[in-house]
Amino acid sequence: MPDWLQQTLGNDDPVSWKSLAVRLVAAVILGSAVTGIHRMTRGRSTGPASTFPATLVLLCVLIAIVTQVIGDNSARAFSLVGALSIVRFRTVLRDTKDTAFVIFAVVVGMAVGAGQPLVAVLGMVAFTIAAAIYHDRPHDDLAAPLLNLLAVKLAWTPELETQLRGVLSKHTSDLQSLTAGTIRQGSAMELTYRIALLPTASLPQLVSDLNRIEGVLAAEVRPENRED
Repeated sequence: MPDWLQQTLGNDDPVSWKSLAVRLVAAVILGSAVTGIHRMTRGRSTGPASTFPATLVLLCVLIAIVTQVIGDNSARAFSLVGALSIVRFRTVLRDTKDTAFVIFAVVVGMAVGAGQPLVAVLGMVAFTIAAAIYHDRPHDDLAAPLLNLLAVKLAWTPELETQLRGVLSKHTSDLQSLTAGTIRQGSAMELTYRIALLPTASLPQLVSDLNRIEGVLAAEVRPENRED
């Protein structure tokens, strides 16, 4: 590296590239182990996003880079907190991996600003390898169930909700309660669910079965808008 560039980007405690490379490779391997543990202990019943395992690996690599950048410098640690505090989202991200890439940009910029270009360069290599291993595949989106929002208006009673969930269990593979609120000046309630239909399920049949329940006033199913 030229002297002028070394003076500009260098620091007083250079990092061995071999040691750094070993640490980043270890981060990829151990991050993959974390995803394995997640799959074994959480399973698929909770309906995690298909990109969540990749996010765990990428974040593991990023934290390894951040730790190397900070070192024993407490001022740098406080700077990182301030830098990450500006990473806020006004809308829900389509993909959890997008969060990792935002943090990646922050970390790389901080590494260069801290005078550790080697950390930034090798960190980018390790991150790219991890991202390539867990890159998006078209069949992942096809395999993921389509999510819908179900709004049900009803004269609520505990027994009625039990009947409602019984009908939903016959048509859905995943069911999450989202919101509940009163309507008609408190004489009825509106419940909102996020549902994933079974491959053999039919939306018209689902709505028809719900409307057959005595006490259900209306039922509406619409696609979930991920950017709301």
